Order: sequence, then C-alpha cells, then structure tokens
Amino acid sequence: MAAGARVIHCDVMDGHFVPPITLGPLIVGSLADQVHGAGGMLDVHLMIERPEHQIAEFAKAGADMITVHWEATPHVHYALKAVREAGCLASLALTPATPADVVTDVLDELDALLCMTVNPGWGGQAFIEHSVRKLERLRELLPEGLPLEVDGGIDADTASRCRQAGATLFVAGSAVFGSADPGKAYQEIADAIGG
Repeated sequence: MAAGARVIHCDVMDGHFVPPITLGPLIVGSLADQVHGAGGMLDVHLMIERPEHQIAEFAKAGADMITVHWEATPHVHYALKAVREAGCLASLALTPATPADVVTDVLDELDALLCMTVNPGWGGQAFIEHSVRKLERLRELLPEGLPLEVDGGIDADTASRCRQAGATLFVAGSAVFGSADPGKAYQEIADAIGG
C-alpha cells in the first residue's frame, strides 16, 4: 500500500469450488482495520460453493466489495443482491470457460465484474491468451464506467494488454509478492497501465 495500491484483493477458497483452502472471515477481519486505516478497500473474492451462505460474515468482517462466481451458485441474482443488502459493492467473477454474454441478465446488480485470466485456485499460472478477446467483449457489454477487473497472470506486460482491452482494475499476486521488491513490482504494473 505504501507503493500506491488502494485495493487489497483477498482470495477465499473452500476446498470445493477450487481445491485449495485459504482464509476466511477471521483473517479478513484482521486485515480490515489496517487496510481501511491506510485508505484502502478490501475486495473479497469468494471462490466458494454457494457464496450466498457466507456473504453476511464477510461483510461483518469488513469487506468493502464481495465477488461471487457465476459458476458457484444457481442463484447468481440472489447472491449479488445479498452482497448489496449487506452493505458491500457487488462483483461477479467469470472463469475462463464461461462465456462473456452470461452477464447480460445481471448487469443491474453489478458494481464490478471480474474476468479470471487463469483458472481459479492457484497462484503463479500463466495468463490465458484468449482472455484479451473476452475482455474486449465484456467491455462492449458493460455499462460505461463499470469497473472491469482482471485476475490471473497479471504482470506489467499482461496488465498493459488487458488495459488496452478495457480492464480498469488489476489483481497481481505472484508478480508482486514473488518479487524481491514488491513495491517496485507494483509500481511497474501501475506504470504499464498508466496509473
């Protein structure tokens, strides 16, 4: 955050929707005061089955935006509505194999859209090249000004290409935290997207 990041992305995995298991509301709650105190926001990405059952707990823990996966629930509209009712920004994530056009019936419920540019669940994956075309299509479908987030394989090169395709919010994990100087690595990505 000292390097300029203002959104901290928290990956929540349940061992079902994706094989790994990671942090839950307790860890999000422990981060919330630090992130908010530094002027940032918490973007909580629920890579879990039936996310609508956990939304209230993550909102109570301090999430500012909660992302649910199209593929994780048969009740996408309900889940997005529940996120807003909990007082958070509502975001929808699409895995690489999910067609862009599925978003058309829930556009009114979105505050952001997340396009996965790798398969969810593991850090360090290579960027999936057809993601650029998908981002272009999503940008055509989304209302002007709605944030289009990308997550997976993001570094200075891929971030620049995603920015040109219409992405406006970038999640970088391995490229930043795998670097000897995370602040410098963040700044290189920010410079590549004109931020």
